[in-house]
Parts: sequence; structure tokens; C-alpha cells
Amino acid sequence: MTTEGVVGIVRCILSLLLLCCFSFSTQAAELPAVRVGLLQFGTVNWEVSVMRRGLDAAHGIRLAPVDFADKDAATLALLSGAVDVIVTDWLWVARQRAAHKDFTFVPFSSAIGGVVADPKLGIKTVSDLAGRKLGIGGGPDDKSWLLLQAYARKTAGMDLRRAADLQFAAPPILTELAARGRIDAVLNFWQFNAQLQAKGFDEVISIRSILPQLGLDRPPALLGWVFRESWAASHPKLAKGLLDASFDAKEKLRQDDAKGDALWQSLRPRMKAPDEALFAALKAGYRAGMPAGYGPADIAAANAAFHLMAEIDPRAVGGLTDLPPGTFWTGYRR
Repeated sequence: MTTEGVVGIVRCILSLLLLCCFSFSTQAAELPAVRVGLLQFGTVNWEVSVMRRGLDAAHGIRLAPVDFADKDAATLALLSGAVDVIVTDWLWVARQRAAHKDFTFVPFSSAIGGVVADPKLGIKTVSDLAGRKLGIGGGPDDKSWLLLQAYARKTAGMDLRRAADLQFAAPPILTELAARGRIDAVLNFWQFNAQLQAKGFDEVISIRSILPQLGLDRPPALLGWVFRESWAASHPKLAKGLLDASFDAKEKLRQDDAKGDALWQSLRPRMKAPDEALFAALKAGYRAGMPAGYGPADIAAANAAFHLMAEIDPRAVGGLTDLPPGTFWTGYRR
């Protein structure tokens, strides 16, 4: 074969490859978009990254992430219709439903944080938080903060709101303040606590471990995909596609060790895990919170936790005594 013939074949192959790539990208662009509001520091970014590697397209949707700096900005975007879905807690959903808004919840994770502190400070129990600077991520209505207050009241007869010097801030800021010794202890999201534990901090109180002492034998899924029921009713294929892709992504992350850890390794830059110990802790923590699905027992566990939170701070739950009907979406089962 002449040189010209070889060059012609190569050009033909390249043209076909370019045509295929163009066709695939065009098809992906034509899929209906689901606008997902993401916190810049949230672990949901890891899962969305996996979903966008073809799982979304396989389920007939195109994820369109919209980044936000904090939780309030994300919820405002959902309220205004700037995004279709966010990940937040059912406590927020319950308050919205009490205000006659049709938001609803499907579990995303049951991973939960706790209180960590530098061991040099001698903080060993909840009683040791009295008079200390306690940083709290998630705001005054955060579910972990409400549960910690219930635990302090039950086990130490202590009103933690009055006993400690409270400082509310975004989780990354609190992590930095704790690392610099500007606050004595921090109640934070689990992934930020893992960063501090990698630096030698101790976990003083695990929220998951105190639940049985509060009468909660089944850990509730605290974070979930949240969207309007009316959106799901108008776009049933989009809602189902999003949730199916989410659970499929979880399964890939659950099984990835058997495939050489390649998927987790690709996420490592997003995880900000420079050392192996932190990387392993983040993987384990994420997997521990993965729901395989949800059913009546999960809803009952959430309602039990809600009752406890209502006793601690009725204002935080909008004066409700039970989770309003529809807080958990019944239009999807895994």
C-alpha cells in the first residue's frame, strides 16, 4: 500500500472518531437537564462527579451542577426555582411543608458527624464542654446540634446553649479555627472531622453513638435529595433518572475496591486527601452513610428523631409535633 493510501485510511479513521464524538456530545447536550445545587465543600460533589461519567445519560438525563458557597444560598436557589434539586435535611423540608410548600425528600446519606477536640485540652465528655468555645457547623437549627443538646440534657442535666460559648460558622472555617486553636471543640460534618482527626484530634462524641441513649435505635437518614413534588409530577422521568443514577453511583463507589480503587482515586483531588489515612477514613465514612433504599422503618426513625428535636427547640422545627405528610417522597422506591 502506498504512503498516500495509508494517510487516507488514517484520515478516514480520524474523521469517523470525530464524528462519533460529535454525535455523542450532541446527544448528551440534547438530554433534558436536571439543575443540581451543590455546596462547594459538600460530599455530594463526589457522587455527582461519578453520576456525570455516563450514569446520568444512561438514565436519560443530563446533570447540570450549580455551585453555591453555603447552605442558605442553595436553599434560596431551590425556593426561587433557580435549581431543581439540592441535598439538605428533612428538618428543612418539614418546615417548608408546614408553610404549605411542596418540597419532599429522598434519602442521600445517613453519615453524621460529632464533636472533636485537641486531646491536649482534656475534653473527654459532654460535661467538659461547659465554659468552652464550641464551634457548630450547619447553623442553630442543625440536626446534629439539636441531638447533642438532647444528649447533654439527658446525661449531664446541662443546657448546652447556656453552658458553652457557641460559635456558628461554615464547616471549612470551623475546621481551620479548630486547627489553629481558636476554638476548643467543634461539632462538624463528618468529613471535616476526619480532617482534624488526621491531625491528631480526638472524637469526643459521635452523634451516631449517642442515638441509642436518646431512644433512637435506628439511625435516620439525615440528608437527602430535596425537590418539589410538583416538579417530580411534571417531570417524572427526570426525578426517577436522578435518583436511579444516584443509587447506581453509590453502588459503584461501594464496589470500587474490587476494581483497583480507580474510581475513588479519580475523586481524590476533590476529597482533599493528601495522605492515605485520611483518604481511607473519607472512603469508609462515605460508605457507612450510603442508604441502599428506604422504607417505612426509615421514615419512623426520622419521625422519632424529629420528636426529640421538637422537645429541645420547638422553634427549630417550626412548632410542629410530627413530620408533615409528604416530607418523605413516596413516589420512588429502590
